[in-house]
Amino acid sequence: MKLIDPIIEFHHELQRIRREIHANPELCFEERETADLVAKKLTEWGIPILRGLGVTGVVGIIKNGNSDRAIGLRADMDALPMQEINTFAHASRNDGKMHACGHDGHTAMLLGAAHYLSQNKNFDGTVYVIFQPAEEGGGGAKRMMDDGLFAQCPMQAVFGMHNWPGIPVGEFGVTVGPMMASSNEFEVIVSGKGSHAAQPHKSVDPIMVAVQIAQSWQTIITRNNSPIDAAVLSITQIHAGSATNVIPDNASLIGTVRTFDLKVLDLIETRMRAIAEHTALAFDAKVDFRFHRNYPPLINHAKETAFAVEVLQSIVGEEKVNAHVEPTMGAEDFAYMLQGKPGCYVFIGNGEGDHRSAGHGLGPCNLHNPSYDFNDDLLPIGATYWVRLAEAFLQQK
Repeated sequence: MKLIDPIIEFHHELQRIRREIHANPELCFEERETADLVAKKLTEWGIPILRGLGVTGVVGIIKNGNSDRAIGLRADMDALPMQEINTFAHASRNDGKMHACGHDGHTAMLLGAAHYLSQNKNFDGTVYVIFQPAEEGGGGAKRMMDDGLFAQCPMQAVFGMHNWPGIPVGEFGVTVGPMMASSNEFEVIVSGKGSHAAQPHKSVDPIMVAVQIAQSWQTIITRNNSPIDAAVLSITQIHAGSATNVIPDNASLIGTVRTFDLKVLDLIETRMRAIAEHTALAFDAKVDFRFHRNYPPLINHAKETAFAVEVLQSIVGEEKVNAHVEPTMGAEDFAYMLQGKPGCYVFIGNGEGDHRSAGHGLGPCNLHNPSYDFNDDLLPIGATYWVRLAEAFLQQK
């Protein structure tokens, strides 16, 4: 593995920063202390900054030479609304908030790259280091773009990275095209007519209507959607009733839809609505159908992905880079940035959790798990990737 020596020497400081962020998690659009820490470090290293894009976003601007070429490197800063069960020294001090997805590590890795790039300007052009808020459901990437990120920071390409438990430390995963799915939510409220449970003939039972809708929706995946096109329709909540002897007036179905293709998403939403409305009509009930599209699918661009793979292979070796990693039905708002600019998003291996010190929870070291902790061994690896990516990009003709 060909890591950058000064970054290796800076590892202890990056670990300190990462653990400070982990101990003080902040939710989407509330990352004020985290943003202050990032801004303070960038300023200490002589890097001009922009603040306020996406409410709490921070962008560092590292320039050298006369070229107008520029690259964007993005990390996310927000935590999740969940309780940490780890008890080691850097565990969350904020009840109900936890860095259970590794955004603390993403921020620290990009700070490590920014520190090196500010001191060793082996490139001609501009590196924008983008510290984004609100990835966990807030759409912070889109908010930064709406606030003028790409207008104020013109760049030819943008790149992202996420740690991935299960991939060994020192290895990477990436693929061309769809890598993460679109994220969408639905809520369907079925309105019927309540009655005494002993007199069901006097009711329009919303529970039975909801059950019929739920069963029929599964045919969308198995009979309407092509088996070649991956899609998930998961009903995760059913709410109805409050007593054993009462048929309620209403029932609700709540869940998520995931696809890699917007045409598939269009098909699923259309069929879900039609099935819900016509099923309700058949039972003399009514439905209020609500479908909210959160994040689009994350689609890596071919040229930029091939470029990123070359850089990764130069650092860890060809055998350590899976250039055809299996896509995931998880979602990521970096997808918005890839709609606005060419680029590539990669997974950096976080291992299996063996790195966790005494005091970790009994659960696995999976993302969004209360026992999770970012692997600090990744810090110099990820920072080196960012540096070599930027240098190579800004040396291209």
